[in-house]
Amino acid sequence: MNTDVIIVGAGPAGIFTALEMLRCGSKKKILMLDKGKSVEKRRCPKSVTGTCQNCKPYCDITTGFSGAGAFSDGKLSLSPEVGGDLPQLIGYEAAEEAIAYTDKIYLEFGADTHVEGVSDPEKIKDIRKRAIKAGLKLVDCPIRHIGTECAHRLYQDIEEYLIANGVEILFGCECVDLLLKDGECHGVVARSKSGEVEIRAERTVVATGRRGADWLERLCTEHNIEHLPGTVDIGVRVEVRNEIMENVNKVLYESKLIGYPKPFKNKVRTFCQNPGGFVSQENYDNDLAVVNGHSFKEKKSDNTNLAILCSHNFSVPFNQPIAYAQKVGELTNMLGAGHILVQRFGDILDGKRTWAKELAFSNVRPTLPDAVAGDITAAMPYRAMTNIINFIQAVDEVVPGFASNETLLYSPELKFYSNRVKMDERFATNVRGLHCLGDSSGWTRGLMMASVMGVLMGRIISEEEKNH
Repeated sequence: MNTDVIIVGAGPAGIFTALEMLRCGSKKKILMLDKGKSVEKRRCPKSVTGTCQNCKPYCDITTGFSGAGAFSDGKLSLSPEVGGDLPQLIGYEAAEEAIAYTDKIYLEFGADTHVEGVSDPEKIKDIRKRAIKAGLKLVDCPIRHIGTECAHRLYQDIEEYLIANGVEILFGCECVDLLLKDGECHGVVARSKSGEVEIRAERTVVATGRRGADWLERLCTEHNIEHLPGTVDIGVRVEVRNEIMENVNKVLYESKLIGYPKPFKNKVRTFCQNPGGFVSQENYDNDLAVVNGHSFKEKKSDNTNLAILCSHNFSVPFNQPIAYAQKVGELTNMLGAGHILVQRFGDILDGKRTWAKELAFSNVRPTLPDAVAGDITAAMPYRAMTNIINFIQAVDEVVPGFASNETLLYSPELKFYSNRVKMDERFATNVRGLHCLGDSSGWTRGLMMASVMGVLMGRIISEEEKNH
């Protein structure tokens, strides 16, 4: 097979590359491939069965058109300060302009016009003052909340638009290798039910998201694609009653707090806050079960959940951060017999496990019904657990009640970011014709910045097309 541009991965970065090429009037033939399904065919059976079915060959929550975004709570962070380090590569003002442009595209396809976190500056100042007193930094970022159910409709509309305008999308098709010769990429080797096929292209754009981070890491090592060891985030998903988070939810919607708690002073941060949301489970190809959180526009719970993540950076001689985080997750899964573990914060401080009967009488009832009550500290590394405990107690000074005995901690919450691929401001790697985008590149974290990277890639390809 031959094409002009092949995009590996139909997540936000890949989608917006194709979308921007069309908007720029590109005449190049675009082929996208994804090992998952189209967005309208993605279904999680847990909504019917009540328990995770460990679907094979992959989890529909994380794989398919729009990637993990289709089943996420669909929050678009509208600040260059949030979502990774792309501004370091392209410049702060360029990132700011690209966010505004990309946001308009989301609005065109039906995103909510309301922006959270900008309505009450005085109350934001009060929250920031309490954060400073607690030794934390508040990043007040405007948020456009799409909502899980609305994200499905929005991405389906984008999928239909791409197909209607000539973009070919191969679902159930997995990229297994790159076609490289003399320092240049000539396409990919793809595998589907009908077997393996070589797909040749002038440009290859790899945008496989967090789901493909370890795969891309292996390719970089195997093919000498220049990269640096990346960061992995190891943490927990915290769940409290809405009453505890009421003020922050109303004023900011998502409180992005960053701290460097003693004694280790590693970076610890909050991430993906879901007011009235639900804790969820995701499964990776290696049967690793990790915890996440969603929030819907209409369906609400009595609880708010958010992630607390501790960043780990490794140096010589160790260079396998993703494998390290996976081992932590595997050990936690082992203790939970393949399920997510949940423990009350008070029990952690008391040095005891949590029992199911104790959860049944608590004010905070788990929104992940098949989570197993147990002891997450038996699997969590000491350094990470110490950081998380101290950070929770600092957040309690900003949000009184956050560190209550009944606060629930779910584990493992892991964020895999690829080793950062070395690229210039036009996203060119040391291999000619190869570009790496989105969370798999190690440069972005989240929907908006991955989408922005796609927009810029689409512009670059289209500009060069016009110049030639």
